[in-house]
Amino acid sequence: MAQHYKDLVAWQKAMDLVVNVYAATERFPSRERFSLTDQIRRAAVSVPSNIAEGQAHFNKREFLHFLRHARGSLAEVETQMLLAKRLSYLSDAEGEELFEQVDELGRIMSGLIRSLDS
Repeated sequence: MAQHYKDLVAWQKAMDLVVNVYAATERFPSRERFSLTDQIRRAAVSVPSNIAEGQAHFNKREFLHFLRHARGSLAEVETQMLLAKRLSYLSDAEGEELFEQVDELGRIMSGLIRSLDS
């Protein structure tokens, strides 16, 4: 297990996703500020936060628990981004980049979960 959560590629990629989600949602309509914008940002922030919290327990079982929560939050982000795309709040290029990040992070997290769960 990594010595520090900041050393985990999953955490690093999750932090990058949060920054990009914040940038993308900055352009959402102002009427969405306290609804979809807030919800997608909270879900995005939850991903690296859960990775960090789980790793900080220095217990494999606890870490797995928090990684699974982070994976659930990532699914929330993806769902909310799909909704934003349907509402035309995200451009095709912006959506594609974010969905690629979500997919990559999902694969990394699934691999980390599998490696710890064996």
